Amino acid sequence: MSDCLFCSIVQGNIDSKPAGENDLAFAFYDIAPVAPVHILIVPKKHIVNASTFEPADAAILSGMITLSQDLAQEHNLNDRGYRLVFNVGSDAGNTVDHLHMHLLGGRRLGWPPG
Repeated sequence: MSDCLFCSIVQGNIDSKPAGENDLAFAFYDIAPVAPVHILIVPKKHIVNASTFEPADAAILSGMITLSQDLAQEHNLNDRGYRLVFNVGSDAGNTVDHLHMHLLGGRRLGWPPG
C-alpha cells in the first residue's frame, strides 16, 4: 500500500533503525520507546490489523513470532521476560493501520499496562 507508513519503512523508502528481518517480517526500533527495548515487528505484506487477519496468512504470524524470539534472544530478554503486544483500533492506542507487534523488555513491566 503506497500511503502506508510501515509499508514505506519495509520497502526502505523511509528511514528506520532496523532491528532484524526474515522472509515474512521486518523489525525496527520504535521512535518513541516506552521500555529500554521497544521494537516494532511488522509483516512485509500489508495487513490492516489483527481484526482483519485472515487464516490464510497464518505463516505471517509465525514469521513475526519467530523474529520476536530471535530479537528477544539478541537483547538478552529471555531470562527476565518480555511482552508482545498487538493494539487494534484507536481505543487501544493504535495509530498506524498496518499490523504490528510491539516487543517490550529490559525493565519490569506493570499490569494492567495503563
